[in-house]
Amino acid sequence: MALTPPNSCQSIAAFKVTRNFSRRAISHDIASHHSTRRMSTVAANTSPTPSGDLPLSGIRVLELGQLIAGPFCGQLLGHFGAEIIKVEPPSTGDPLRVWRELDIDGTSPWFRSLARNKKSIAIDLRKQEGREIVRQLAVRSDVIIENFKPGTLEKWGLGPQELHRENPSLIFTRVSGYGQTGPWASRPGYASVCEAESGFRFINGQPDPNTGLLSGPPTRPNISLGDSVAGLHAAFGTVLALLSKHNKASRGEQGGETVDVSIMESMLNLMEGIVPEYDRKGKVRGPSGSSVTGIVPTNAYPCLPSPSTALPTYIIIGANGDTLYARLMHAIGREDLVGMSYARNHHRVARQGEIEEAISAWTSQRQVEEVLTILEGAGIPVGRVVGVKEIVEGEQVKARGAVEDVQVGREGEGWTVKMPRVFPVLKGCHAKTRWAGPDLGAHTEEILGELGLNVESIMRLKEEGIVG
Repeated sequence: MALTPPNSCQSIAAFKVTRNFSRRAISHDIASHHSTRRMSTVAANTSPTPSGDLPLSGIRVLELGQLIAGPFCGQLLGHFGAEIIKVEPPSTGDPLRVWRELDIDGTSPWFRSLARNKKSIAIDLRKQEGREIVRQLAVRSDVIIENFKPGTLEKWGLGPQELHRENPSLIFTRVSGYGQTGPWASRPGYASVCEAESGFRFINGQPDPNTGLLSGPPTRPNISLGDSVAGLHAAFGTVLALLSKHNKASRGEQGGETVDVSIMESMLNLMEGIVPEYDRKGKVRGPSGSSVTGIVPTNAYPCLPSPSTALPTYIIIGANGDTLYARLMHAIGREDLVGMSYARNHHRVARQGEIEEAISAWTSQRQVEEVLTILEGAGIPVGRVVGVKEIVEGEQVKARGAVEDVQVGREGEGWTVKMPRVFPVLKGCHAKTRWAGPDLGAHTEEILGELGLNVESIMRLKEEGIVG
């Protein structure tokens, strides 16, 4: 299905830039330089362009975001065929390049993973001439992803009102802390704060034994969950906007959507029945430690320490279905906890302490392997609490290729980095990682050349720090 809009900018001849103009004048004639609007997706040291059978093949995305939320959206779209042009500041690049552990070249392996299948062009958006280059890229794109503070693109003359004059079908996917409107729109949007404001942090931690509400500081998952959840919402919203664009085009209409993604609202979208339960029953749900409120039994249970490490080990059991619960009690020899008083979930919630104590008493006397063997044999959902070493060595992960080795640099000269594959898996769709996150500005010359700049013009822009 062709989602590309009618060509809104037919030509680009020369990129004439003078040193002293108020708005950099750019005149183009595409016919003398290109046969199509699309840029090549082949990087100098990367795998070939993917085949055109991927769901988003032919879609160009200009990624202006940095760190996690916007770039995660771009990663998902790029995996399924979209051409992702990542705009980064010269010299420094995306801050994620130097976050956490750094590889032998000084670049974070995390960045190599999050920026896979993307092209990097280094442009200084603080300079008018840099913004003009971005404008030219935008009017030849299908989607812009950005996660600046609301109003930043408008301040630079790159907002929807300006760019839709030249590319009416351009989709703006905008990720911020609290959305583009409302009294909090201008607040800095950090995922940790947005998670707190969404109510998510309040339900994570240990409950007060008297009130059932949060006791002490909330527990934070050791990942930037809000950013990634917002990135998922942004990718979903972008695909919806592309479908809407296709439907409009079939009716002879134009008009790009704005996908307004709030980190706080993305987290609120995960809060299940918390709001309706409060509205109808006045119930304020608090944290529940390692279990979940109102569902029994599902929890983490201790086993004997591992003989090789002497460290505590835990397994997770999810036996909250009525028949599963009965099978679990038979498997651990506690038939006395089966019957009408335990038949349904609400019965078991009333007896949670008794049930949890019985399960913990049984698991704590056994090694993890024994617990797994017995419960798997009884058809009970059960799994170990594992770290990354066990993940990359796990048989299911290996069988599904859920972690892959991706080449960094040229074959024979670089190294490989293990990365989780991008999911979901679409049957019959041969989406794959085609290259690792590129070096800063690795595609600057290629992309500017596609805009019609000659070598001398590109060198001047580099000398002036406009591109890198």
